Amino acid sequence: MPATATSSAQMSGFGNRPTITEQFHAFDAAHPWIYTSLERLVAQHLAAGATRVGMKALFEALRWRRPHGITGLNNNYTALYARRLIDEHPEWASAIETRRRRSP
Repeated sequence: MPATATSSAQMSGFGNRPTITEQFHAFDAAHPWIYTSLERLVAQHLAAGATRVGMKALFEALRWRRPHGITGLNNNYTALYARRLIDEHPEWASAIETRRRRSP
């Protein structure tokens, strides 16, 4: 029987389902205002004297500010938005907590 290459997604039973990172990039491209809103919220919190900023709290703040919520704003994206904010604003690295990634 010939050996075949099998992706880890196929091995885990998920088939060709996009990774969280791929889903995030698609969501971010379709909703660029989310990033700019998060960026503005972090800047406001830090300007007000905060030394730590919780991304999940910022996600909830965004949800509350929209009358019908934000379809597709998945909590799985908090870490990816946090990393993007730190990449573009390295001076915020000590204020935004990140952990080691476990998934692609």
